[in-house]
Amino acid sequence: MNIEVKSIGHIETNDTYKIVIDKEYIKGLKGLSEFKYINVLFYFHKIQNNCTLTEIKPYKKGPEELGVFATRTPNRQNKIGQETVYVINIDEEKGIIEVPYIDAFDGTPVLDIKPYTPSIDRVENVEVPVWCKDWPDCYEKSGDFDWSNVFNF
Repeated sequence: MNIEVKSIGHIETNDTYKIVIDKEYIKGLKGLSEFKYINVLFYFHKIQNNCTLTEIKPYKKGPEELGVFATRTPNRQNKIGQETVYVINIDEEKGIIEVPYIDAFDGTPVLDIKPYTPSIDRVENVEVPVWCKDWPDCYEKSGDFDWSNVFNF
């Protein structure tokens, strides 16, 4: 099966963080400014294709080995990243979405954007492994959390 995926824009991380939508897709932003959070799918364009099905000790407090699907590693079969981000502002005419932060490199291709809706995206009673129970319990607290003590990648 052949699958074709097209970029709809890219991420800029110079002085600020922006998602810049290609001109042909700008109309797709209509109504998105009513949402304060969005899910962004992007392509890990700078990652070497060195994926294995397991990662050795990806998290400092985690088990010695985890399957790639139990991690947030960018070393994946299909180098697709996903992140939920807060929307500061959307310029529908220029096709620019300002966000406070996104964990991607400058120039990262954006594959899709979806509005974050609690009825589909939020889980009220989340269960996670013991080794990551001390991680923040929501997006808003993640910005102040010291993630350097979590990842080995």
